Amino acid sequence: MNPFDDFEDPDFEDPDAEEPDFEDLDAEEPDFEDPDPLLVPPQRCSTARPTVHLVVEVVLAPGLHVPVVARLRYRADEPYTVHLDNHADLPEPVTWALSRDVLLAGLTRPAGLGDMSVTPGRGPDRGHVLLSLHGEEASALLRVPAPALRAFLRRTECVVPVGCERDHVDLDALLRRLLGEDEEGGGAGAGG
Repeated sequence: MNPFDDFEDPDFEDPDAEEPDFEDLDAEEPDFEDPDPLLVPPQRCSTARPTVHLVVEVVLAPGLHVPVVARLRYRADEPYTVHLDNHADLPEPVTWALSRDVLLAGLTRPAGLGDMSVTPGRGPDRGHVLLSLHGEEASALLRVPAPALRAFLRRTECVVPVGCERDHVDLDALLRRLLGEDEEGGGAGAGG
């Protein structure tokens, strides 16, 4: 079998080929819509670590917002978690660990309870997502630009598709780490 049997030279013009009919090109457009680019991630790559820098607004009172430099980060080895670094321009930013599922749901409807809740903005907050965070040492109400959050979350889906998170959790390594910390007395809650 000749490996060049299927080879087609793009510069070769077949003299016996029929001329194309260009008359109908301006005819009615076909019923074809491009898919929404936000619905189709371009590729999968579990080694990528999406990071985006953005400005979020800390809501101090209705109509009173303070802009803060922030950074969203995601890693495949923590597939359920998105990290939000507030004051990313400082040597020690304030970091929040957020649920990716709650952020995704919060783009379109209120989601989350307790320590984290997300609500799509309405009225003057339209185009933003309101992110309410409560921790042991701090609480915050943040306005996050919805398009930036949506684009970032789309990039995380290229790393770990939604629903495939458990395939990326190394339970053995997690257990070794937890047992190692417990054996050395450095487990969670240990004073230092």
